[in-house]
Amino acid sequence: MAQPVIGVIGGTGLYGMPDLTDVERLKVETPFGSPSDEIIRGTLAGRTVCFVPRHGVGHRFLPTEVPYQANIFALKQLGVERILSLSAVGSLREEIKPGDIVVVDQFVDRTRERVATFFGNGVVGHVQFADPICPHLHDVVVRAAQQAGACVHGAGTYVCMEGPAFSTRAESHLYRGWGGHVIGMTNVTEAKLAREAEICYTTIALATDYDCWHESEEDVSIEAIMAVLQSNVAMSQQIIRLAVPMIEVDRGCICEHAASTAIMTARDRIPAERKQALAPLFGKYF
Repeated sequence: MAQPVIGVIGGTGLYGMPDLTDVERLKVETPFGSPSDEIIRGTLAGRTVCFVPRHGVGHRFLPTEVPYQANIFALKQLGVERILSLSAVGSLREEIKPGDIVVVDQFVDRTRERVATFFGNGVVGHVQFADPICPHLHDVVVRAAQQAGACVHGAGTYVCMEGPAFSTRAESHLYRGWGGHVIGMTNVTEAKLAREAEICYTTIALATDYDCWHESEEDVSIEAIMAVLQSNVAMSQQIIRLAVPMIEVDRGCICEHAASTAIMTARDRIPAERKQALAPLFGKYF
């Protein structure tokens, strides 16, 4: 059986994967435009890995401006079945210290200015999203993080805000009251699109600071975040290095057939151009 193709989405501070060999740089076009940057395809532990820097090399895209649809669609076109997504986050909990790794299992979506679906324009669909993280991929990453020696938290809720400004103090306390563990600006959008695309998805959240609720700490600053990120990026690369060979060939999770019952629109009412554009995602269901 063919080995799985694995996607890695790099967050703030991670703009490349030096461990890859046999590297190709691919310019991929999609019906949703161009991805954030060239996709780097190479080999790691005998498996094909496709890497895309979420914000582009040089960090050019705001969280709202990231071409999420194009990124996920391009990875799907390249045969990716699993995505390891890295994200710098603020901590909403005392026990999650700057430098810790959180392998989240839930999201709260507070975004409002971005498109988080491939459906629309003549195709209506609704995927199940109660458990937004692939359980198998989640467990692989937790084991890899433990082996890497990270201080890892194996569960947590990621509050995804719009940005680009950081939270007010009132918002930060509100999110803590909701049960949030970390806060970021990107990953729930990716997770929704990955589920529609039937790609297993998990988040490796890299805690860089206490959000502004923590009044005994300095308020969030870019300087403080970048200082912690330097060590976090090295740890995240080690986690990926260990996780990739652990990923099993067979999936056996809900992600694999997530869109099988999602499409509501009568097939003869779907515009031909939409069928063609979405064929890499839903062609087998049309």
